[in-house]
Amino acid sequence: MKLVIKGGRVVDPANDIDAVMDVMIEDGLIKAVEVNILDREGTIIDAAGKIVCPGFIDMHVHLREPGFEYKEDIASGTRAAAAGGFTTVCCMPNTDPVIDTAAVASFVRERAVRSGVVNVLPIGCISKRQAGQEITEMADLVAAGCVAVTDDGRPVSDAALMRNALEYAKMFDLPVLSHCEDLSLSRDGQMHEGYHSLLYGLKGIPTAAEEIMVARDIILAELTKSHVHICHASTRGSMNLIRAAKLRGVNVTCEVTPHHLILTDEIVGDYDTDTKVNPPLRSAEHLEALREALLDGTVNCIATDHAPHHPESKDCEYDLAAYGISGLETAVALIMDSLVDKGILDWSEMVELFTIGPAEVLGIDKGTLDIGADADITILDPLAIKTVDPALFHSKGKNTPFKGRTLKGWPWMTIVKGNVVAQGGSLV
Repeated sequence: MKLVIKGGRVVDPANDIDAVMDVMIEDGLIKAVEVNILDREGTIIDAAGKIVCPGFIDMHVHLREPGFEYKEDIASGTRAAAAGGFTTVCCMPNTDPVIDTAAVASFVRERAVRSGVVNVLPIGCISKRQAGQEITEMADLVAAGCVAVTDDGRPVSDAALMRNALEYAKMFDLPVLSHCEDLSLSRDGQMHEGYHSLLYGLKGIPTAAEEIMVARDIILAELTKSHVHICHASTRGSMNLIRAAKLRGVNVTCEVTPHHLILTDEIVGDYDTDTKVNPPLRSAEHLEALREALLDGTVNCIATDHAPHHPESKDCEYDLAAYGISGLETAVALIMDSLVDKGILDWSEMVELFTIGPAEVLGIDKGTLDIGADADITILDPLAIKTVDPALFHSKGKNTPFKGRTLKGWPWMTIVKGNVVAQGGSLV
C-alpha cells in the first residue's frame, strides 16, 4: 500500500525539517520526504494547511488492563490515543496483576496486537507487586518488551531499594521512572497546599512532598551513574533541582502533563472531582515555572498521565474521589490551543516534546520521519475548533476538567505503520 501526503507543512525536529513538503509511505515505511513528489500510483492525502509530524508518543498512560477493564482496556485506550493523535503509548504497570513478570508484560503486548490500534509498549515494575520490598527480574521484563521500569502510583520509599534498582537497570540501559512523593507529607492530601487549600477547606499537599523525593533520586542517579526519569513533575523546586542536575551531568530527565501546564489550584474551588489529580494542580507560580522549563530544555517531554476512572470513582465527595484525569483525547489540542496558538511554544518545540523527546528518554526508534522508519505520522489541523465533550470520548474514562472548553487546533489524522487509523477524531 502506498500513500502520499501532499502539501503539508512537515515539522520533524529530529531531522531539522520545517517546510512545505510531501511524504511518501510504502509498505508501512517512510519512503521519501521531498518537495513535490510526483507519483500517480499511491493514494493521495491532501494535507494543505495542515502540520505533518512524526507520530506522537505518550510515555505515561494507564490502560488499566489487566484487572481494571471497567475503567479502561487496551482496545478503548488505544482508540482514545489514535483519536488524540498518538501513534505510540507506554502503559504503566499498576494493573492487577501488576506488570512485574515477563508473563504479564507478554500478555499486554499480545493483547495490544489483537485489539489495539496504535503501538503499545509496556513498562514493568521496579519492585515485585509494587510492594517496595524486592526488585523485579528486570532482565526478564526487558526480554518481554518492557522499555522502562516504574512503580508509578506508588513511590519507592526505600532509598536502598531505589539505588539497587538504578544499578540493575543500568545494565540494560533501562530508564527508571520515578513517582516522586513522600507519603508522610502527602497522605490524605486533596489539593496543592497554599492559599486556595485554606480557602476551600481541603487538606493540602506541600510541594516538598514531591521535591524531597526528586532530590533523593537525583542524588542516587548521580551516585550510580544511572538514568532516572521524573514522572509528572509539577513544582518550581523540582524544575530547579532537575535543571541544576542536568548542568552538572546527571542522567536525569523529566516529563510534565498538559493539565499542570494549563490549570492552577484555583479551579478546585467548584469542587469538581475531575480536578483532583496526583500530583495536584499547583499555583500559578509553579505553572509559570513549568512553562519556563519547557523553553529552556529542562523538560524532555509532555506526557498525559492518562488516568481513566469509572463514574462512581468521581461522582462523590471531593475527599473520597479518585485521583486522575482522562487525557489522551485532549492533550494535543490543549497544547496547541494554550501554548502554540498563544505563542508560548512554536511548532517545532511542541512537536519535539511529543516525538523525539520521549523517544530519546526511552531509547526507542520512534519520533522521526527518517527514510526507512515506521510510517507513524500525526497530522494536525491548527485551525480546527471544537468543544471538549467527554460523551464523545473513545476512552471509557470521561473524567476531564476540560469538559465544555472550546479549543483551537486538533489532531486531524493519525497514521500507524502506513495505515490511517483515525481522522477528525473518529476511528477509521
